[in-house]
Amino acid sequence: MTQELRSVGPVLLPSDTGLAILSAIQATNTDVQVQDRGAYLRVLARERCVVTRQGIEAALGRPVRLPCDLELCMPSFKGRLRVDAEHATWEASAL
Repeated sequence: MTQELRSVGPVLLPSDTGLAILSAIQATNTDVQVQDRGAYLRVLARERCVVTRQGIEAALGRPVRLPCDLELCMPSFKGRLRVDAEHATWEASAL
């Protein structure tokens, strides 16, 4: 399977919260690619992409609630998403 097919992650609106999520993703994951499409940012990591509530709050400078605040600025995503009050994880599907 090609690397592009194994890439996962969110599509984020370039809002304050979306940019903080992007910053937290970049701080936590290696080899993150960002495709700036103007109206949205496609964020891709290989196989697995993780972001924490704590990381987002550090980047944003205020409290956030997962999954609520994530859902408001993430119109789409690639991969299998698991989210709880502390983490969001996108993973490539097992074949």
